[in-house]
Amino acid sequence: MKKLSSRFSFKGKVVLIVIGVLLGSLSLLYTNNMASILREKEKHDVSLWSHAMERVNRDALGNTTDDPLIAEIMSNGNNIPFIITNENLEVVSFHLIPEQTIDHPDLLRERINQLTEENNPIPIKYWWSKDHYHIIFYGKSALLNSLYYFPYIQLIVIIAFILLGFIAFRSSKMDEQNRIWIGLAKETAHQLGTPTSSLLGWIEYLKTQSEDGSVVDGSIVDEMSKDLAHLMKIVDRFSKIGSETPLTPANINEVVGGSVMYFRKRMPKNVKLSYNGLATAPVEASINTALFEWVIENLMKNSLDALQGHGELDVKISSCDQYVMIDVRDTGKGIAKSNWKNIFAPGFTTKTRGWGLGLSLSRRIIEDYHKGKIAVTDSEIGKGTNIRVTIKRSVE
Repeated sequence: MKKLSSRFSFKGKVVLIVIGVLLGSLSLLYTNNMASILREKEKHDVSLWSHAMERVNRDALGNTTDDPLIAEIMSNGNNIPFIITNENLEVVSFHLIPEQTIDHPDLLRERINQLTEENNPIPIKYWWSKDHYHIIFYGKSALLNSLYYFPYIQLIVIIAFILLGFIAFRSSKMDEQNRIWIGLAKETAHQLGTPTSSLLGWIEYLKTQSEDGSVVDGSIVDEMSKDLAHLMKIVDRFSKIGSETPLTPANINEVVGGSVMYFRKRMPKNVKLSYNGLATAPVEASINTALFEWVIENLMKNSLDALQGHGELDVKISSCDQYVMIDVRDTGKGIAKSNWKNIFAPGFTTKTRGWGLGLSLSRRIIEDYHKGKIAVTDSEIGKGTNIRVTIKRSVE
């Protein structure tokens, strides 16, 4: 069902993109066609002007641009910029060209060159002289320029809408998944509440039997109590997911040390565990102790899985002026460099069993709740892995 849903969503995204590109392409073709038609019309209009100027010319000086009819034809409803010059490139008339351009020789020459690139100039020859003529330099109208740029603007708008739709869809799916996981976590905490309470009662009963001189070994009862306390911590952690997470100052050495001590008696005999935190100066940081312990224990559990019953596991605390770093290093099977970031993605796992959520939750706890960083700093296939957690120190 999950594969079908993901496949459907993928196809939906592809269809959405194809429709957007198709609409943009059709708009581009349609407006380009309209622009071509309008350009031909404008060329035809300017050609008519030139013929009208030749035919209506009535004086020997050739000042046809002073003719009221020509002026009416060229200016009435016309939005085509043009410059009319004589054979010496002296301006006779102009339209939609700034006067400062006409008055400045360099700007005028530059503008004439620009108009020449847009359209071929049209010469106006007169019957009475081969040496005297006028030239019409003209460009594209504002409407024509708008038509050329409009499809690209429309295409950008379509792409923007597709991106916004994709982001909104993705955000809604992520919110839905978050609500599901939060609900699942809280329901898990609720379901674990009853058996843990029952186990607590049975352990209390075993303690009384041990004190009465029964065959029950007191040390076993103590270890069972520790396991139950750890189980109750897990219940508390699940109940905190999706809720406000208050951070309080804590001794990082002691918090990490508690997790290390718990694992020390519960790991294979052929695994050597070392920890420097109890022998170094205390480092304080604002954390949520229950969730932060979860991260450290999850990293240690992953390292133990990678060791497969033999090797070394080293938990090390270091610090600088602003940050405290916790490194969990093992001599296990290692991680390919291409997967250093992938291991923190939901669902990614190299194990035959598991959902691939442990490191994803760890990253969320460190980065979202504690505003820190968690990353693989070193790993080599067959030699081991080092994962570092970095959070801000409390200001002393």
